[in-house]
Amino acid sequence: MTTTSTTARPGPAGLNWARNLAYGASRFAEPTSVAELQQLVAEAPQVRALGSRHSFTRIADTSGLLVSVAQLPGSVTVTPAADGRSGVASVPAGMRYAELACALDAQGWALGAMASLPHISVAGAIATGTHGSGDATGSLATAVVGLELVRSDGSIAMIRRGDEGFDGAVVALGALGIVTRVELAVEPSYAMTQVVDLDLPWDAALADLDAVMGSATSVSLFTNWSRSGVIDQVWRKSRVTPGASGAPAPLDGAVRTGSAEHPLRGQPARNCTDQSGEPGPWFERLPHFRAEFTPSNGDELQSEYFVPRSHAVAALAAMRAHGPALEGLLQVSEVRSIRGDDLWLSGAYGGDVIGIHFTWMPDEPAVRAALPGIESVLAPFGARPHWGKVFTMDPAAVAARYPRWESFRALRTEWDARGALLGPLLEHWGV
Repeated sequence: MTTTSTTARPGPAGLNWARNLAYGASRFAEPTSVAELQQLVAEAPQVRALGSRHSFTRIADTSGLLVSVAQLPGSVTVTPAADGRSGVASVPAGMRYAELACALDAQGWALGAMASLPHISVAGAIATGTHGSGDATGSLATAVVGLELVRSDGSIAMIRRGDEGFDGAVVALGALGIVTRVELAVEPSYAMTQVVDLDLPWDAALADLDAVMGSATSVSLFTNWSRSGVIDQVWRKSRVTPGASGAPAPLDGAVRTGSAEHPLRGQPARNCTDQSGEPGPWFERLPHFRAEFTPSNGDELQSEYFVPRSHAVAALAAMRAHGPALEGLLQVSEVRSIRGDDLWLSGAYGGDVIGIHFTWMPDEPAVRAALPGIESVLAPFGARPHWGKVFTMDPAAVAARYPRWESFRALRTEWDARGALLGPLLEHWGV
């Protein structure tokens, strides 16, 4: 299959992680103080924040100034609640989750969720509604209790849970300001196990999907949709609780793997987190990939759609029927569950969802040609796209999926009256 890489000459901001696009910004800056950031933002006609470059679209791009907050000074501090059972961590926005996890654990604290990649930045993941997995686990954004931002006029603002507009300000696509610090709910550190089962029959999984997805703290189903009758792998991550007997038994009809697995069958698993079933630190089990390794060389594209949990079985059955059309282009799909929330532009706004994720070969024209078929299959189920991944849905159809869309547009206008934070993709979506 023909692969696609960018043919554009990289500008000041360079390329994204997948190397499928060159950022179009005319300037790129990495300020080392908040005061410097304030001046840059206030003076720029157009400005956007650039995180860890893991988005597969131009969501972070602008024709003007791109700024990274990765070089701003700051440390991770935790304020415990009076009972010691919870706390609030103040975190530099540009920090990556791998660094944050180590800093928290060193102080005896933990996050309730992490994404499959710990290499992504805190602010960028939150702004796009990025998530981990688990029936009782919300997206990474649901841990946010406060945000410090530099608004487009250069002023500093703080918004906290309970403030007017907070539910619109968290998953905000970078449209309200440049986030400098994030306050996150944390809990005492805990241990987890991880196991992988192979070849779970689809019929068994769909007959009681709730039992499968609820069989561990975090459950991921990996499939390429074309293997007749079985789900290739089921990754299950479980919290270790007092008196528990260890890792869960294999799912009925599946086989416990005898060796470490990569989500792509046949690929070396040395960069994946421990799957032995032995207890280990939360941050070494919740992600799929180890922080000390680059998970791949970036030769891939990704898409994802969120479907209400009430439609999960029907949507998965529809995808199974559509699966043969994706053969040769799809590397692997992952199905996860995410708890519902009240964040206006979250994929899980209003109720529990499943995420149906696609990792593609790096052929962008072919991927874009294939996506309308998937979007048509999932449209009857009210699917919403992941903001940081490739999709082709019409802007009006996207807006119709979000009951608070107009509320968000009003909030964005209030916070950024001059429209400096609107990049070309946000303008296309009508944000």
